[in-house]
Amino acid sequence: MRDRANRTGWTPPLRRRRRRSGWAAQTPTWREARPALIADVLKRASARPSGNWFVVGASRDVRAGDRPYGRTVGGVEVVLWRSDTGEVHAGPGACPHLGAPLRDSRVVCGTLVCHWHGLALDGGPFAGWDPYPVHDDGVLVWVRLDAVGGEEPTERPSVPVRPAAGSGVDAVFTAVGACEPQDVVANRLDPWHGSWFHPYSFVDLTVARPPRGEEDDAFVVDVSFRVTGALVVPVRAEFTAPGPRTVVMRVTEGEGTTSVVETHATPLTGKADERPRTAVIEAVVAASDRRGFALARAAAPALRPLMRRTAGRLWRDDLAYAERRWALRSTGRFPG
Repeated sequence: MRDRANRTGWTPPLRRRRRRSGWAAQTPTWREARPALIADVLKRASARPSGNWFVVGASRDVRAGDRPYGRTVGGVEVVLWRSDTGEVHAGPGACPHLGAPLRDSRVVCGTLVCHWHGLALDGGPFAGWDPYPVHDDGVLVWVRLDAVGGEEPTERPSVPVRPAAGSGVDAVFTAVGACEPQDVVANRLDPWHGSWFHPYSFVDLTVARPPRGEEDDAFVVDVSFRVTGALVVPVRAEFTAPGPRTVVMRVTEGEGTTSVVETHATPLTGKADERPRTAVIEAVVAASDRRGFALARAAAPALRPLMRRTAGRLWRDDLAYAERRWALRSTGRFPG
């Protein structure tokens, strides 16, 4: 490694962390993590338009084959499937004949065929069944539900900027919690909890610059991702909330520059439900300009389960955080 390090422009991807202080020896962050600041950023994010677009799952979840994909969004059943050409179709999840659950039906030659009485849907309007606008961005699938969103609709969703297509390795993790989308977004808009709540993944986290208002509404964070023992990957990252249900973390300096983590919070229940449920659909798109990253792209099928496992460990804790926030809010006990 020493010989390689002497080569012009080459640096090792890992760093040895010199500080070995324990968890309790960290500098407290509660003074910086001001509730009013987080609430203001959340309020501005909630006011940004979404065009009524909701992430329903990974592009890979909507497979070409004989089975459709089903998701409930805002209390509305949605069914999705692919045509023979790979195009994604979406529409109401109840059959217009007698209400059968279309998510349990079959796809035959690109046509959705109800398993109760054989009614066939090719993706166009039929007997009161009207398709929903759908968008496949190659990583995630979005559906536009105007009745759920209640906003001015847009032709396409606002997809975050990602590494160039084909240059990264992507994986999508999904989990469900008893909370509302704003609780998930608020969790992500509190980077100060990272080293305290997730010491197994993050160390030496510092918010270098908090949001300054609508024109500069990003958190700039310096953090080291723990790999093993004292080996870490230090980066600078930027957290932004481009919409009411999305938070994007983008690596701006250090290893994996341009890599992104998109956290999308999709409501599963309707607004009238007393106990809400929200799906966290998180897309990780990792990239690197290192020559050896081509091997990672080639090994993507094997890497994706590991990437999902890493995200799952974090969200085991963060969903507990979001659920706790909702429980306090719903009973009037949330501070502030």
